[in-house]
Amino acid sequence: MELLTVLPPVVAIAIAIIWRNVYAALIVALVLSETLIAGFNPGVGMLEAVDRTVAVFESTGNTRILLFCLLIGALIAFMRDSGGVAATAKAMINSGVARTRRRAELAVAGTGSAIFVETNVSLLSSGVLGRPLYDAHGLSRERLAYIIDSTSAPISVILLINGWGAYALGLVEQYEFDNAVAVVAGSVPWNFYALLTLVGVYLTAFSGKVFGPMRNADARLEQQADDNAPEPTKASYMWLPLVVMVGGALAFMTWTGGGNPINGSGSQSILWSIALAVVVAGLLLLKDRVFTARELQDKAFKGIGEMVPLVTVLLLSIALGASLRALGTGDYIAALAAGTLPPMAVPAILFLAAGLTSFMTGTSWGTYGILVPIAMPLAQALGIPPSLALAAVLGGGVFGDHCSPISDTTLVASVAAGTDHLSHVRTQMPYAVVAALIAGVMYLIAGLLV
Repeated sequence: MELLTVLPPVVAIAIAIIWRNVYAALIVALVLSETLIAGFNPGVGMLEAVDRTVAVFESTGNTRILLFCLLIGALIAFMRDSGGVAATAKAMINSGVARTRRRAELAVAGTGSAIFVETNVSLLSSGVLGRPLYDAHGLSRERLAYIIDSTSAPISVILLINGWGAYALGLVEQYEFDNAVAVVAGSVPWNFYALLTLVGVYLTAFSGKVFGPMRNADARLEQQADDNAPEPTKASYMWLPLVVMVGGALAFMTWTGGGNPINGSGSQSILWSIALAVVVAGLLLLKDRVFTARELQDKAFKGIGEMVPLVTVLLLSIALGASLRALGTGDYIAALAAGTLPPMAVPAILFLAAGLTSFMTGTSWGTYGILVPIAMPLAQALGIPPSLALAAVLGGGVFGDHCSPISDTTLVASVAAGTDHLSHVRTQMPYAVVAALIAGVMYLIAGLLV
């Protein structure tokens, strides 16, 4: 029975790759998982799959994320249809900041790196900024999705002054370390995958060279701009709502954290900030008589409608993740990896286990919840530096997320970049795998040296 727990994610990934239908992949995997939980009863499994999906909304955090993604559509529609996005891109190109391909990519990568407090805010801000710049320079949206996806989570798991750091600290504090903060902070230089991924992003941006499916994506698209795109108007129609959203997220995280943004509620803060940004954008456009109130309403619902298919994928992904946790998929993979291990191989095995678990469940944070409680006692028992074991798990979780077609993070990156979700996963995977292979070797060497 334990071996069968890996069947639903394997089926999901196979269907997504072969049929290129992520909806069918998630639904079939969810029903299969619930069928296994129900003792191989497919009728009950189908009913429980419906209930499992409804149960997603029992979590206020999940509900906020889903609403956030819908409101993204309204905000993007306001900024795009008002001509604000086109005006911002024109201003950046004319000023020289993004005049060349290299500068445009470095500007987007820098934006994604600078906004490390919340990954969704990072993805949206850099994605919306990057769309017109990549269109103007004939760069594919898949390339944009790679840049923003590979600077959000990797930078967040290195610059741990955010929710990622607070979460990791909360998991590590359960064990008897002299200084749990030092353990978490000490993981940064050992987080080989995240560091290598960031190096890869900036090398790509600086050199302009790509490989694998990404090369094909760029080759088939020399100019991506929409001929029906609005004429440039005022750049403030884009940058002001974005500043409100980013600044609001920081302020709300500080508020909800009692003065400490690290302890703040990420889901609550980003929902409040996106709602505030939509209101500010709407009032600005009404004041300047760009749109009437009725036109604003229509554009808001049109933008929200554009997000419904992708939010549906996110909803099903969250439901499948919950079902797989109930089934015990992650626990089985983790226990299998942490069975009888030579100490020198433990960091590499933990990295691999975290990658597989995150890949199959579509969640890095869920992976941390499963594997950190295994990694910390294992490190203590074998005399391995706990920071090294923690880094292997943190980096492996991000690696699995980058490769998984059922990951909510890759989905949000696809939404922000305006590209097909599976196309983003397919073009990003070679970069993630190369970084992971090098990281795996480095973890083996680290295991020998410590």
